[in-house]
Amino acid sequence: MEGNKRYVDNKILGHDISNTRRKDLSTKGQKPFAVVLSCSDSRVPPELVFDQGLGDLFIIRNAGNVIDPIALGSIEYGSEHLGAPLIIVLGHEKCGAVKAAIEGGHFSENITAIINQIKPSYDKVKGKSQNSDEVNNLTIDENVRNSISLINKSSVIQKLTTEKKVNIVGAKYHMDTGEVTFDIQ
Repeated sequence: MEGNKRYVDNKILGHDISNTRRKDLSTKGQKPFAVVLSCSDSRVPPELVFDQGLGDLFIIRNAGNVIDPIALGSIEYGSEHLGAPLIIVLGHEKCGAVKAAIEGGHFSENITAIINQIKPSYDKVKGKSQNSDEVNNLTIDENVRNSISLINKSSVIQKLTTEKKVNIVGAKYHMDTGEVTFDIQ
């Protein structure tokens, strides 16, 4: 949260990206403090949004920040094997994958697989408003909740949360301000 505040305030730290730092991470390994599942959207790079350096975050990115076996396995690896105590599911405003799930259309088989992961979130909220922007934002939030729910079904994550070794939070990146809010439950 402090890193995002620095990002929003344009007061980012000068992170060490030197040869020494890279060699240190290479020999001693990584010890990220958070796993972040986020959208592939080029406007939302987690390392920059949270003002973090090399080795700080374990990032899983795909269109729509959806859960499939590969994303879930990556999250499990970051939490169980790397010991990251925090999982953040980071959605964002103006998500193209969410928009495609809402509007429909003809897409490739692979893009359709992404949309099919998001569509249940849209179906759950579509009757809650007549305003298309509001429905879009509700779908983005519900998609984050859905991803959290799917992460929580993992036996690896269940064990870690029971042992209080990991916490999962939902968040949303606001495009115009750069702020990340952590109020999605």
